[in-house]
Amino acid sequence: MRQFVSIVVAAWIALCCACVGAAQNDRKPPTVAVDQPTGGIDAVMAYAGTWKVNGERFATAHSDAGKEENTLRNDCWKSGGYVACNQYVNGESKALLVFTYSDLTKMYTSYPIPQNGEAAGAGRLQIIGNVWTFPWELSQGGVTTYFHVVNVFKDHDHIEYVQEFSPDNVHWTKMAKGTEARIGN
Repeated sequence: MRQFVSIVVAAWIALCCACVGAAQNDRKPPTVAVDQPTGGIDAVMAYAGTWKVNGERFATAHSDAGKEENTLRNDCWKSGGYVACNQYVNGESKALLVFTYSDLTKMYTSYPIPQNGEAAGAGRLQIIGNVWTFPWELSQGGVTTYFHVVNVFKDHDHIEYVQEFSPDNVHWTKMAKGTEARIGN
């Protein structure tokens, strides 16, 4: 199970800084006023550029303890209603992410296309103000586990992130936390 989660996390690493951690609590991810517009597909371009990622993973049922330090480059472009980002981790191209946006649901869909030719999956992204939430869930043996990565843009060049899991989508266990700082365009 940990290896499967690691594969899922690797697909998200560039865009959501999913590094991985413990300690259950009763809090929900940070939120901002829901009347703030998400900005449509152009909002995704905020993550273009090169970022220094520093994080800490915690030992949980779905993650191993450790430190993360990576350089992440998102080479992004917009064409029509799409944004695509070739994601590089430490100089190596890892995945092509294609984003779409639904004005009806105010949600983004991302399609991480792995370099090895495996089928692309689909993920969700909700942007409300400066808070980007990437939720997903895994079901195994009739049990569903919920996951999310929450990125909080502190300003144009600084992000704090947390990755958590939950058995009930209410009580969350921290798998990882960290920061990203833009170091180039």
